[in-house]
Formats: sequence, C-alpha cells, structure tokens
Amino acid sequence: MLDPASAHDPYVRVRGAREHNLQAVDVDIPRDTLTVFTGVSGSGKSSLAFGTVYAEAQRRYFESVAPYARRLIHQVGAPKVGEITGLPPAVSLEQRRAAPSARSSVGTVTTLSNSLRMLYSRAGDYPAGAPRLDSDAFSPNTAAGACPSCHGLGRIHETGEELLVPDPGLSIREGAVASWPGAWQGKNLRDVLDALGYDVDRPWRELDPKDREWILFTDEQPVVTVHPVREAGRIQRPYQGTYTGARRLVLRTYSESKSPALRAKAERFLTSAPCPVCGGSRLRPEALAVTFAGRTIAELAALPLTALAEVLTPVAAPASRATTATGPTAAPTGPTTTPGGPETARVLAEDLLARIATVTELGLGYLSLDRTTPTLSSGELQRLRLATQLRAGLFGVVYVLDEPSAGLHPADTEALLVVLDRLKAAGNTVFVVEHHLDVVRHADWLVDVGPRAGEHGGRVLHSGPPELLAHVEESATRRFLFDRSPVPERPALAPERWLRTGPVTRHNLRAVDAAFPRGALTAVTGVSGSGKSTLVAALAEETEGGGRTVTVDQRPIGRTPRSNLATYTGLFDVVRKLFAETEEARARGYKVGRFSFNVRGGRCETCQGEGFVSVELLFLPSTYAPCPDCHGARYDPETLQVRLRGLTIAEVLDLTVESAAAFFAEVPAAARSLTTLLDVGLGYLRLGQPATELSGGEAQRIKLAAELQRLRRTHTLYVLDEPTTGLHPADVEVLVRQLRGLVDGGHTVVVVEHDMDVAAGADWVIDLGPGGGDAGGRIVAEGPPARVARAADSRTAPYLARALGIPGGAV
Repeated sequence: MLDPASAHDPYVRVRGAREHNLQAVDVDIPRDTLTVFTGVSGSGKSSLAFGTVYAEAQRRYFESVAPYARRLIHQVGAPKVGEITGLPPAVSLEQRRAAPSARSSVGTVTTLSNSLRMLYSRAGDYPAGAPRLDSDAFSPNTAAGACPSCHGLGRIHETGEELLVPDPGLSIREGAVASWPGAWQGKNLRDVLDALGYDVDRPWRELDPKDREWILFTDEQPVVTVHPVREAGRIQRPYQGTYTGARRLVLRTYSESKSPALRAKAERFLTSAPCPVCGGSRLRPEALAVTFAGRTIAELAALPLTALAEVLTPVAAPASRATTATGPTAAPTGPTTTPGGPETARVLAEDLLARIATVTELGLGYLSLDRTTPTLSSGELQRLRLATQLRAGLFGVVYVLDEPSAGLHPADTEALLVVLDRLKAAGNTVFVVEHHLDVVRHADWLVDVGPRAGEHGGRVLHSGPPELLAHVEESATRRFLFDRSPVPERPALAPERWLRTGPVTRHNLRAVDAAFPRGALTAVTGVSGSGKSTLVAALAEETEGGGRTVTVDQRPIGRTPRSNLATYTGLFDVVRKLFAETEEARARGYKVGRFSFNVRGGRCETCQGEGFVSVELLFLPSTYAPCPDCHGARYDPETLQVRLRGLTIAEVLDLTVESAAAFFAEVPAAARSLTTLLDVGLGYLRLGQPATELSGGEAQRIKLAAELQRLRRTHTLYVLDEPTTGLHPADVEVLVRQLRGLVDGGHTVVVVEHDMDVAAGADWVIDLGPGGGDAGGRIVAEGPPARVARAADSRTAPYLARALGIPGGAV
C-alpha cells in the first residue's frame, strides 16, 4: 500500500467525515475510475460525494484564488471532515438549478449558440451592400442584436381596459381599477386622482372616455398636493402625491418586482403575444436579413438538434464535395459581403456538428437551441452541462454527478454510460450519485451508504467492486442488484369508465386522442421528448368527468431558505400554536406570531428569520452561510427561552420527521401531517430543512404528502411527473404502495415514468414515441403492461418485458 501522503497515491482517502448524518466515515476511493454512490434516500451518499468530497475540493480552490475569496471561506463553511488526501480539482454537476431566466437556453448552456452566431457572422449570405456583422449582432441577449421593440425577449406584454377594469359598474373608490395595489398604495392613487379633479365615486362606465383613457394609459406622472380625509383619532397631514397610470404601473411591477406574488398578480392583467416587429425571433432586422442554407439564424435555432445536424452535414463535407454542392457552400449568386468561402463554412459547420453529436448522444437531440432552460427538467439540464464538459477536454479532475440518468429512458442509458466512460478515459475520475441499477452495475467501484436514512444511516457499508456487495446483508441496494425477481402481472383490467382528452395538438403532439381508465394506475412511458409530459398536462387541463385534479410536479416548494417542509405542509401552524399555549409564552404575552420566523417580533433580525445570510462571491455564484448572530436558529434569544416539553422552537424545527412523529404522537393535527410524510419515505428530512436543500423528487413527495393528509371523499385525478426521480428502488416500493392506496380509495393516478418496475406494476400503460421531438408525439402502444411489452414498434417494450420476466426482454 502506498503512503497516503504520497503525491502518487491512487486513492482519494476520506477520514472522519461527519457532514449531516455521516458517522465519522472513513473511506478510500480509487482515482481514474467510475465510482457510483448508492443507498436509500437520506442515507448520506450525497453528503459524502457532494457535501464532503466536492465541498473540500471547492474550499481548496477558493484558497488558491484571490484574498477576497479566502476571506469568505470561514463564512461559507468547510465540510465536517478530519482529512481528505489524494483529492484532485473537482467539477460538480448537480440537478439544482439557478433562478430561471427566459434568456437562458439550450444554446447558451451548451455554448452552441456562440458557434452558430460565428457561422452566420463569417459564412452567412448577406444582402447586397450590407456590412458584415459581428457575432454579437446575432444574439438576442446583446444590445447589438436584440430587437428594440421586445428587448430580445420575443414577446411583448400588453394590457387593456377590460383587463384592468373587469367590473365597470364599480367606482374608482370601490376598486374599479383591479390592478392597483391594496392598502395604502391603492388609497394613495385614489386620493391623487381625487386631488387632480377626477370623480372617484361615479361608476367607471359613466366616466368620460377620455378620462378613462388617461387614468389607465397615461405616461404622465403629475405631482399634486393631497389632503387626506381626516379619520377619527388620526392626524393625517397633506403630502405630495405622484400619479402613475395603471398600465405603466402593472408593466413596471411585472418587469422589475423581485416578489413572485406581485409578479403573479401583475401577470393576471397582461396579455402576451409575439413581438410584432421581430415576429418572436428576438433579433434586429439586420441580423434576420442574413441567411445560411436559405434560413435565418432564428429558423435554425428553432430546429431540433437532429434536424440542425442534417442541415449542416452537407456543408461540413470534404472540400472536394463542397465545391459541387448546392446551397450555402456553392458560389453565391449576386453580390454578397460574406468574408469567408466554402472552407470557412466547412470548418465552422464541422465544429458545430461535433458539439451537437455530444448532446444527441445523451438522448437530447429533440431539443432546439432556442428552448429556454426554465422549460427543461433538472435531468435534461444536467446532461446538457455534461455534454459541455465532455467537449471541454479537461483531464485529471474529479467529476461529481447527481443522478445523470434522471429523466432518461432505459434505451438512452447505454449512451450515458458511453459518455461517462469517455470522461474516465480522458484521464478523469467520475463520482456518480445514482439509483439506476444499470449505471450501478456498470461501475468500476461501488460505495454503498446506509443502511437506512437519517440517523439510521450515515455509514459506509461497502466500498469496493460492485459484485462484492452481494455479501453485505445490511445493504438495501443488495436485494435489488442481485436478487431481483420479475414484477408480478396485475390482474386483468376491464375498465368501464374512462377519462379522455384530445385531440391534443401541442409541441410535438399532433391531434392525439388518449383515454385513461378511471380508478386505475396508468403509467405514461416513452423516450425523452416523446410527448409524455405534454399529454398528461393536457389531461390535467381538459379532462371532463374527472372530478378534482391534483398535479404534483417537481418544481421547488420555495427558492429561499425561508420556505421549508413544515411551512409548506401547514405543520408549522400547529407547532406555533402549541408553543403559544405553553405556560411560559402566556406569562410573557407571546402570541402565535411570536413563533414565526417570517415576521418581526420573535425572529432574528440579522438574518430576518432565514437562519442564513447571503454571501456574495466576486465572479462566483452567491451562496448561503449560517447567520453569525443566531447561528441558524432563526429566532432571537428571548423567543428561544420558551420550551415545549423541553425543546425550543428552533430545536423542534431541527427534528427529523421520524423524531417529530414520536414527539407529537399525542397531537392529532401534527401526527396526521407527519404520518403522511413518513408514508412517502421522507422520515429522514428535518422539519425546518430549507427548500434550497431539497431535490426535485423530495419536493414532489412533500407535495404528495400535503395532498394525502387531506381526506378526499370525491373522485380525484392525481397527475405525477416522474415521481421516482431521486428514489432508491426500496423507496420506490414505498411510493408505489401510497399510489396504490389512492387507487384502492377510488381515485385515478397517472404517472409519467421511466422506471420500468413502476410501469410493469401499473394497471395500464400508454407508450408514446417511437422517438423524441418530431420523431415522436404519437401513441405507439397502450393497454395492460404485458400487452405493451410485446408491441413491435415500442422502444419501451423490451425493457418492460425484462421487468415482467417475459422472454425476449432487453438484457
């Protein structure tokens, strides 16, 4: 064995890792391998891979850069670990996304847009006499390229009188202008109008049309002295009030407000339409006048990547072939100012094709360059970043990936494995947190953490070749990796009632009609981009006779540490009430509001009850650090002196769901919420765990638990989009048990799913495809799982057959 301190030690050696629930873990992991971290949800595998190994690599990077960053290292926090040796620089590819931006797209994430803009700048066909444009002129995100009308967004927002004043029978004082803010701001606008001489007590429809037009749409901002009406017991002095037109105010709120609630309210009074100047292309006319292969850059950016590759392939042909080609590589007829010839086009097209090939290799060929990142799933976004890293050509680094198979059809997993192997072959170490068994089997080294979640996990049960896990009895992973038995077929279903939707024409669906059996569990399957989510979204919106509809998606339950599991489920209301009823709280006069960290009174004012403060890093993303005053407790010292059965409000928020269930066992209102959280496998989460620390799968299960705790007596349609994302197979069993309970209760459950065990255990399967994008969008097969498993044209069929144990299934 080499000296651990040796520079040539082939292992990353972790000693005394105590991050989150890790129990002083010691583990040695070989470099230059594909290592997979497994374990049930909450077992500590992410704490080991991301919270310890990657966090320490990041800390060392900070120490190597500017003194400004080094000054913040203590605030950011080092991982709780004794020592890590043999650790190279690390690159993290997590599934958590930054704040969504309409300007971020597939093209910007992959940098493919840069290459395409260069192609148009250097090798585009320009109108006669037009000057050559720099590549920035082809970007909607720059002043040189953005359409001046919509500022490069492609859409304009407008409003009208019928939106701003939905009830013209009301007077201004009665709230006719519905878009105005409430409370003092709305009163101020009414008082200013009154002072300007407008009749605020006549019904809106009786006002002069010119007055109505000015009140709503003026761009003037007159200032006038307002004399408020005197109220009993209050002295109100005159003040200078400024009037702002209703249209101007709602547009400003929508574009500038940082409050999601205010933006959502403003959006109700706006209509959105393609920009009439650029037609939604987002670019200036000068850029749209340049073509390549007879198309504008906006038209090429709207094509699926597979179709874009077909356009570029003839251009990237060898020079001898290019000279005889037609289209953009042929000698242009008529005067142009193209600075490059066929050779320039060929070189740039070759580079684009190579970059596109990496993305399509990961099963994302159905995406277009102009597809915005907020519309992508976390798995799609991570695979795009993975494709970019593959082209970056780094070597000697540790890549730490968070479930790269998330949202990936089994048919595309093989391509993912090829990409991971290429990263390794380039001289890198690849650490993957993963639940997909095909990825686990492919690993060179396996680190299994467990045996269970939370305080019952946090130990490394196995670190070695995957096949040796077969001898580790404690491992929850062992049973699924080595002792798998086929999923038993469900009893034959003979549906009498159906939920129907269609014909659906949206995205790549073309007049698709679909029927879902009522009172059953239906799995919607198909490769990525085949139209699954679009179809079930249409079902949720349009189905008739379905009763109540509940859509449970993976969007975060909050974007700041202020939002957490307890607040989302309503459990925190019960907890605060219990604290307010304690003898100590009554003696001090503390009401329920004192125990809220969202309002002034009992919260820590340094962090305003968040428990964290935002740390801004120069040239790096901002991060959250524990509050220096309350150290994450969220409350002031006086509030923390009140105890409920020995615990402060902060200590209660620090309890895991499992511990809290025992603590509140005698409180029915709390016990109901906690039981449903346990039932969906979230017993390891802390009540006050910030929403920013939750995965998409965890957020979805919290939403499901919030629904399960409400007793539904009428029929409900539950629509879930990939609910098994981020779940260990053992946790999948728990989740499916809950979904079966809903079906047994007479409800209908529809899941979009790639997990073949879930599909095999469903009552009905609707398979879309056969491919993604334009190659998909139709129902390939439908019926009981066994019938779909034998469908000839289905890419899902062989994997479903394997799960059911039907001969001929995928191997």
